[in-house]
Amino acid sequence: MRALKLAVVVAALAGATSVSAQRASLSERIERLEAQAASQNNAQANIETLNRLNALQQEVASLRGLVEQLQNENAQLKQAAREQYIDLDSRLGRLEGGSAPAAGTAATPAGADGGAPTPAETPAAPVDAAPGTAAPAAPRGVVADVATGAPAPADPAGERPMYDSAFQALRDGEYAEASRRFQAYLEAYPAGTLAPNAWYWLGESYYVTQNYDVALTAFESLLQAFPDSAKAPDALLKLGYCQFELGRAPQGEATLRDVIARFPGSDAARLAQSRLRSLALDAG
Repeated sequence: MRALKLAVVVAALAGATSVSAQRASLSERIERLEAQAASQNNAQANIETLNRLNALQQEVASLRGLVEQLQNENAQLKQAAREQYIDLDSRLGRLEGGSAPAAGTAATPAGADGGAPTPAETPAAPVDAAPGTAAPAAPRGVVADVATGAPAPADPAGERPMYDSAFQALRDGEYAEASRRFQAYLEAYPAGTLAPNAWYWLGESYYVTQNYDVALTAFESLLQAFPDSAKAPDALLKLGYCQFELGRAPQGEATLRDVIARFPGSDAARLAQSRLRSLALDAG
């Protein structure tokens, strides 16, 4: 009888041990499944993060391309504006220098017989620049070794081609070459009829390349040597612009007001008024 009871107890213990082992095995399996699920969730999160990063990289690349396109378009617009400005100024020069050629006829260039130069970009002869008078003051670093007090060379026929060569380089956007040619012209013809224009476009060639200090000197030279020139209003306006670019805002504002006072009704005066209005709005 006791043996039977002992067998029953042993069987019960064995059954309990088996159940406990099964429970432990089940718990381990659950833990493994949970770990796998967590690992899968992490992998999925990593994939989503990578996808977002790729999308952001593509968006950044697209924005960079758009920025480059806008920069190129802006540069083209600036170039077109400069070309239109130069073309407009040349037309104004024809009106300032004389009647424009009739439709269907070409302007007559200066020839070996000393004929009249083409009216394009030819201002009215300044009263203080007659042959034999003192040459314009040459600013250091702009036009060097210009002989003071020397008359214009005895070959007036070469003046126009020399000026046209410099002006064409400017229109072609070859600003460094244009500045060299204008300097050469001013050295050869310091009191020439096109000298005021040469000083102005020399300053412009430096202005568009952001050499504002040298441009300022060229505009000052024009105003000093040819104060009554047709280019004086524009030169004074650009002088003010240079002062702003060089961080001399009070001087720039004073110069723009001087443009309005000295040349009322001119295009330069209107541009000066517009710039002053913009400054007032920015300050307000």
